[in-house]
Amino acid sequence: MDRSEQMSIDREKLMARAAVLALITIAYNIVEGVVSVIFGMQDDTLSLFGFGLDSFVEVISGMGIWHMVRRMRRKPEDAPDRYEQRALKITGSAFYVLSAGLGVTALLNLVQGHHPETTIWGVFVGAISILTMGFLIHFKKNVGTDLGSDAILADANCTKACLYLSVALLVASVGYEWTHIGGLDALGALWIAWYAFIEGREAFEKSQGKPCSCASCGTPPA
Repeated sequence: MDRSEQMSIDREKLMARAAVLALITIAYNIVEGVVSVIFGMQDDTLSLFGFGLDSFVEVISGMGIWHMVRRMRRKPEDAPDRYEQRALKITGSAFYVLSAGLGVTALLNLVQGHHPETTIWGVFVGAISILTMGFLIHFKKNVGTDLGSDAILADANCTKACLYLSVALLVASVGYEWTHIGGLDALGALWIAWYAFIEGREAFEKSQGKPCSCASCGTPPA
């Protein structure tokens, strides 16, 4: 077997791994999104509800990456740019919609002095999500780097944003359970909205071939 054949086999293995990671992202975030939205509505917890909506954005991102990888595997001779750009734009648009809706709702809740019934489910969901997202980030970055794919690396950073959001959810939820200060839930939702906006912007910049800034390189914004 010559070097080119070995490289082709290695690339196919990486593509298959990227597809599996995308499917894991889709399946996990569907479950996480449904659980978070249901309990967020039941307990009137905005941060958990917003986190659930963010999970559905992760589903959109995963579907875009999975579709891109499937097309690239079927037609490896085609340039992947248009598939990657489409996946990035879908992800960016979804983040912008989430950011706008969640930000407005959080500000209204702050003004009205809203208090959730409990945030205990936010504690559980946040902790589980931190562990799961850490696993996905590690393997997505490895595959994206080996393939030289901006879209897969952007998807890893989308997952990294979800890790930051999991921390925000956990902090806001634990803080409310300890203090029962209603504003903590709304502030946690605003934190989620801010990260959603940053990641939406980064996804669109990537789709236009612009270099990444702090958020998509892995450093949280100040």
